[in-house]
Amino acid sequence: MSAKLPIIIDIEASGFGKGSYPIEVGFVLANGQRKCQLIKPDSSWTHWDLEAEKVHKIRRLLLQERGDTPHQVALWLNQELAGSTVYSDAWGHDSSWIAKLFDIAELNPSFKVDSIVTLLTGEHDLDLWQQSMDRVITEFKGQRHRASVDAAIIQRCYELTKLRAKNIRRVA
Repeated sequence: MSAKLPIIIDIEASGFGKGSYPIEVGFVLANGQRKCQLIKPDSSWTHWDLEAEKVHKIRRLLLQERGDTPHQVALWLNQELAGSTVYSDAWGHDSSWIAKLFDIAELNPSFKVDSIVTLLTGEHDLDLWQQSMDRVITEFKGQRHRASVDAAIIQRCYELTKLRAKNIRRVA
């Protein structure tokens, strides 16, 4: 695809709902480069959902041993994503976890988070999204469910959706 791909961000969290917090942030740049950081939970972050752990397979002990502090991760995100708009397929969750990360770090994000849906245009894009996602999941089969991999899946789904929509418009 010749058009520039969007930067996609994804967050793995301790669970869903009240009390959950980010435990891993990953993104994929327009050139396909993936970056990821584990986040050591702040002492005030205590919620842990074993069902969420079954999905992302990140143990709390791993975060304690190998995670960077929220402040370090927020600084890293600001450096890597400064001035960019990054896109999420779960904007409601991801933006609240990013806000929680930056709040505890006492920093402001140097980037904007938006929903990937804002980039889907034309009547076919939303219909094609699920078809594209099914294909991309097959392409990525066997890769771990982690933030940077999920971001790459979303970016590839976007690319395939736009390519299919362009081909449909060309034929019509």
